[in-house]
Amino acid sequence: MPAMPLPPQLTPEQRQAALKKAAEARKARAEIKEKLKMGRISLKELLDKGASDEMIGKMKVVSVLESLPGLGKVKARRMMEEIGISDTRRVQGLGANQKEALLKETK
Repeated sequence: MPAMPLPPQLTPEQRQAALKKAAEARKARAEIKEKLKMGRISLKELLDKGASDEMIGKMKVVSVLESLPGLGKVKARRMMEEIGISDTRRVQGLGANQKEALLKETK
């Protein structure tokens, strides 16, 4: 087996900047999930934005579904399995048919 590549060597400043950027991304994703939970943004809006907004596009589909009211971890995973969406799939990687199926299932 080939050896795992080492992570890039960053200066302390670069490392700090990267950590800050990651924290901001986590905060933004949490806010988006909260909006979804409170009904201030619909799943359709989120899926549409996922194509152009990198922050939304990189969210995992399972975590988006779990944020929907009335949909927990088990139901979200079962729905994805029935539609044929991988657990690791991100919003930007969804096909048109998968998006359509998700919207039908969540109505």
